Amino acid sequence: MVTLHPEYVIGQDKHTRAVLLPLPEWEEVVAELEELDDIRAYDVAKASAGSAIPFDQAIHEIRGKYDA
Repeated sequence: MVTLHPEYVIGQDKHTRAVLLPLPEWEEVVAELEELDDIRAYDVAKASAGSAIPFDQAIHEIRGKYDA
């Protein structure tokens, strides 16, 4: 879990306009979001009806797309 120490920017109308985070905390947030995105992509891939192919075949197909 990421521990945050936010600072808030308040506008003249007394509404919160922005949140400031120290850069290391922001980098932790980004890393956590990227990991969550990876987990979601994994879940989607596992749930798809497609069949698995051997790793070597997948590499060959991927390289073929970029060589064309």
